[in-house]
Amino acid sequence: MTAITLYFQVHQPHRLNRLGLADIGASPGYFDDGLDRLILERVAERCYLPMNQLLREAIEESEGRFRCAFALTGTVLDQLEAWAPEALRSFVDLTRTGCVEIVSETSHHSLACEGDMREFDRQVRAHRKRLTELFGTEPRTFRNTELIFDDEIARHVEDMGFEALLGEGADQLLLGRSPRRVYRPGGCSSLELLLRDYRFSDDIAFRFSNVKWDCYPLMADTFVSWLRRTAPEDRFIGLYMDYETFGEHQGPHTGIFDFMRCFVRFALEEPGLSFLTPIEVASENEPVEVLSVPTPISWADAERDLSAWLSNPMQRAAHEALYALLPDVLGTGDARLLADWRRLTTSDHVYYMSTKHQSDGDVHEYFSPYDSPHDSFMVFMNVLDDLTLRVREKLAHSTTTEKEPQR
Repeated sequence: MTAITLYFQVHQPHRLNRLGLADIGASPGYFDDGLDRLILERVAERCYLPMNQLLREAIEESEGRFRCAFALTGTVLDQLEAWAPEALRSFVDLTRTGCVEIVSETSHHSLACEGDMREFDRQVRAHRKRLTELFGTEPRTFRNTELIFDDEIARHVEDMGFEALLGEGADQLLLGRSPRRVYRPGGCSSLELLLRDYRFSDDIAFRFSNVKWDCYPLMADTFVSWLRRTAPEDRFIGLYMDYETFGEHQGPHTGIFDFMRCFVRFALEEPGLSFLTPIEVASENEPVEVLSVPTPISWADAERDLSAWLSNPMQRAAHEALYALLPDVLGTGDARLLADWRRLTTSDHVYYMSTKHQSDGDVHEYFSPYDSPHDSFMVFMNVLDDLTLRVREKLAHSTTTEKEPQR
């Protein structure tokens, strides 16, 4: 029996206001709530509400045999709470069926694993606590931002008590091995690694609506027949993708919702296929091998590495300047300054600065609200400069207050 493991990433960033040089020191608001609300309400209407209803019906009609998993970032939870509480309730209701696993990650969908591991730990622990309180069950599976992981990250995840880690089944990692087996990350003693099958995942997430694809239009029975032909020793097929694939990136006119309804039904009719959540796969299988991952792997772009966020001088300069400010931010003890700083750690900000070209460049441009990568860099650095001034003023005020004589 081969399990289909569906995992959906739910994320929206806090986008920046267009601060210019003249705005630095004026401490205007950093985040474009108007744009964020517009996009969040649109995505909730097009994706979250109808897709959650579709999955709820699949669970009920299959009497719980359909199962899946979600990770919701802290930034999207903030926006759902503020502007789409009905959509948030629909996620909570899905988990109450007992057929949906909630996967943990960093609170701000950040690159803290590459900037400051102590901050990485703080964000992971804070988000795990929030998810536990919201959904009523403590997450046992972890996925890092954009599936970024290596041996060091895996050891941190294991030390925090997680039992399973999601990763990308990149060719440079597997070297001919199958992504459909359970592995153990190098240096870990109990953590189980469940990899994404990027070929099957991308058939739905990217190629489904591509009229130039030689398999277009993809029919649900055809897709299930591909899954059915996997090797008997394949324990699971990791179909991991952005949730906004459904209804937002690929609109209802593409047939994506009808495809998913039929896909679930046809898969459940196959005697050799089932649906399991990540933690269920990890609990039922022992790792077949240790995979050492000395350099970070991600699910982004053709390279499957960190180049989507940290490959050009603008990205590296922004990332390094941001994390260089962290000790001073913590030193202020100011919760508002720390909250602003953490919103800037969201990986989308440096993603918008990418200067990649060809197919990957098209994907970066699709998600970016900016006219150019340089435009994104300048806005980010202006915001960071303003935040730096506020931090320095706070520290200077604290020092002056401490030196004042007691009266």
